Amino acid sequence: MKRIYVMTCLALLLTFCSSAYAAPKKNIVETAVAAGDFKTLVTALKAAGLVDTLSGPGPFTVFAPTDAAFAKLPAGTVQDLLKPENKEKLVAILTYHVVSGDVMAKDVVKMSEAKTLNGKDVKIMVHGGTVMINDATVVKADIACSNGVIHVIDSVLIPQ
Repeated sequence: MKRIYVMTCLALLLTFCSSAYAAPKKNIVETAVAAGDFKTLVTALKAAGLVDTLSGPGPFTVFAPTDAAFAKLPAGTVQDLLKPENKEKLVAILTYHVVSGDVMAKDVVKMSEAKTLNGKDVKIMVHGGTVMINDATVVKADIACSNGVIHVIDSVLIPQ
């Protein structure tokens, strides 16, 4: 009886440990869709043809603007960017939000800049515990995905 009890406890412990430390199952795009706060970002990724890229193996670090962040842009900006004739500009903006590699918050705070997939650098600053990417504030960090990580930001990054 004691042996069955020990075996049961070990089985439960292994089940708990494997589920608690299992790798995330959703990729960056699936995670953004499931979160519900990134509808505009996902729509833009589709229009730019970047869904397959950000669903791929990566790893990628995405500074992801929320729907509220996109709403801060001047009226009509998003609708204009989603037009097929503006695809190149949209791709440039979206890839400015992506860094190659799996850069967690503990690493981001040690950086002063990062090269984006766009080819341009974003500035990284820490002010009193708040992390800024250019003029955007990181409002939630380290959302682990199967192919990287998402850091949520409150503004859309526009390359200069």
